[in-house]
Amino acid sequence: MNNLTQFYNLSHIFISFVGAVLLWAIWYHIKTNFKHLLEENDTEKRVDKGLLFLSFAMFIWVASGVWSYIGNALHITQTTYYQLFVNLFSIINNLYLLLALFYFYYAPTFIYNNIKNVKIIIGIIVITSIATFGLASYLGEHNIVNGIKISSIPDLTVSAFLCWAMAVAFYRTFTHRGLQIISYISVAVIVLVFTSQLSEVFVRFGSDFSNHLIKIIAKTSLIAICLVLATTWVIRLASMPKPNEIRIQFLDWGLINLSIPSKEIRNQTIDFKSKTTQYKNLLKLAIRRKYGEGETQSIVVNSGGEIKSQTYLTRIIDNINTILNLEDATALERRDLITFIGEGKYRLRMLPTNISIDEALLSEFNNNTENQVYKEVCS
Repeated sequence: MNNLTQFYNLSHIFISFVGAVLLWAIWYHIKTNFKHLLEENDTEKRVDKGLLFLSFAMFIWVASGVWSYIGNALHITQTTYYQLFVNLFSIINNLYLLLALFYFYYAPTFIYNNIKNVKIIIGIIVITSIATFGLASYLGEHNIVNGIKISSIPDLTVSAFLCWAMAVAFYRTFTHRGLQIISYISVAVIVLVFTSQLSEVFVRFGSDFSNHLIKIIAKTSLIAICLVLATTWVIRLASMPKPNEIRIQFLDWGLINLSIPSKEIRNQTIDFKSKTTQYKNLLKLAIRRKYGEGETQSIVVNSGGEIKSQTYLTRIIDNINTILNLEDATALERRDLITFIGEGKYRLRMLPTNISIDEALLSEFNNNTENQVYKEVCS
């Protein structure tokens, strides 16, 4: 093992280990101090594990670094069982990254909190990794054609997909948290992470020095971005209103009274005026949360659901912010009032006892022929 390879492996192990431990420590602190805010579903107690899985992915980097160091020291990098463990580490790392994205609020919608799709993608990752190892064993000496390592193409394809999903999630997250510059940097870092893997397929791509340098820079930068993400998450949770402090009263058609002390909103009367669709959707969510049980407390929001698009939910919050003239520091986010509980279902975060609906308004709404399902919910 030459000095360059030894330096790279040792640096890779140390940097990955420090990053993994830091992310795990931050996640544990968040879990301990903000558990009541992370449990999105009363019946499931699903604590957000996004940072935890990111730290696990980095621990896999440590394990793969140790294995690479051993392989180079013992000169076994060309053996079948060495490649078997390399593929195993790749599978586990990709799985942890995918599971982390499952908890990212701004990840692509077909991944975030979608158990069915994530299971399908996990199956694809496993099959792809098996194909990578199978091709390497089958092709043998004919694995490299015109400078391209054929067996590594499937794994690179999976990496490209995960890098795209991570870039989307990081960009959206930092943008929504007002960190536009960091959102651009995060995308550049993800592109660098993908670039660092090109040498696994294109054997003539760069020199050993440049490839090792790119990998070290990419992983160090990704760890830094994840730490920034964790810090902003702590700030976000610290300013997030607790469910038991949110109170809402439906006074009349188009009129509500809202109290969220942590957001400096105290008994504020909000008149939706002509925004009848937003008011109606908010009333539907309130009726289900107050009178419903189990799955009837939530509304399906998708093209085939009761509410056709998430945009309608966002407009409810946007209208409240506009009417109350809330500044950026105190402006409400959709997650402050409405929580996503999986499989396209949303419900209000506040406690049912903190929701008050005028009896005449409720009777008028339920007696409308379009709202007969709500009559059943209230019965």
